[in-house]
Amino acid sequence: MKLLEPALAFAFALAGSLTSCSAGEPATLKLTRTIPLPGVKGRFDHFAADVQGQRIFVAALGNDTLEVVDVAAGKRLQSITGLHKPTGVIYYGAANEVGVASGDDGAFRIFKGTSYAPARRLGSLEDADNVRSDAVSGLTYVGFGSGALAVVNAATMRRSATIRLAAHPESFQLEAAGNRIYVNVPDAKQVAVIDREKQRVIATWSMTGFQSNFPMALDEAHHRLFVGCRQPARLVVLDTAAGMRVADLGISGDTDDLFHDARRKRLYVSCGEGFLDVIGQVDADHYGLLERIPTRSGARTSFLSTGLDGLFLAVPERGAQEAEIRVFQPQD
Repeated sequence: MKLLEPALAFAFALAGSLTSCSAGEPATLKLTRTIPLPGVKGRFDHFAADVQGQRIFVAALGNDTLEVVDVAAGKRLQSITGLHKPTGVIYYGAANEVGVASGDDGAFRIFKGTSYAPARRLGSLEDADNVRSDAVSGLTYVGFGSGALAVVNAATMRRSATIRLAAHPESFQLEAAGNRIYVNVPDAKQVAVIDREKQRVIATWSMTGFQSNFPMALDEAHHRLFVGCRQPARLVVLDTAAGMRVADLGISGDTDDLFHDARRKRLYVSCGEGFLDVIGQVDADHYGLLERIPTRSGARTSFLSTGLDGLFLAVPERGAQEAEIRVFQPQD
């Protein structure tokens, strides 16, 4: 089903951003494979990818497991058990290890990437959630508690610093060329801006008109931050240089993941209402809904891997329908 906000139709035509498709066939994302996850109960949280090994890892939060999937073979390789509300996931390619944050026991665990045996553990991270790694410093950031990011050396599992926030952090993004970290802090109705050299908050941007800001993506080259909100269901675009809103548009309800495809100038928004929304980016200040692709109620966890050239959607069990991973290939 193709949708486009009328005010942007002419701009999209000029920019060549619109693609054509026959009825019922999405033009922007092609479903190439469905990988079953039999026996996995409850909702999912976050993904990570091992590009070289053609694997993805997904936290099955409601099942207390980390599911390891072979993308090339289209099958599950392993279920890592013994976790307690697994949330954030990260893969360390050089060490061939995978890290998992768990909310119920406040632990960040490292597992071997071949045997999946436990390697190291760091505790005292109450309500541990999202995890990100700094490619330059090698440090890992773990969102946790009533408002903080833990700065962790994953090799030694030592916490070197704690950056305080106004409330519990949800999605956050690190600049690759700069020193900033942008953090969604929905209970404080704000986006916090951290200087990671100073290890402190240097600015906060109000989200009072667009609340429940959970997912986030960054277009660093054009100084744009994308924030998915649930109340109301809107995509908000912020200018990171000025700290101000430049655009917003309607999206499907219950969004939880959001990714920017820089090469194709698109955004992919997975929403628990049962849709994948595909947003076109005409330029830094103008956006429009290209497609709304039906999925399944509760399917709000996704992951875009440019290395695997795929968008992965975790679809939870519903009645007689088993949990599964749907693999989409972005179309040019």
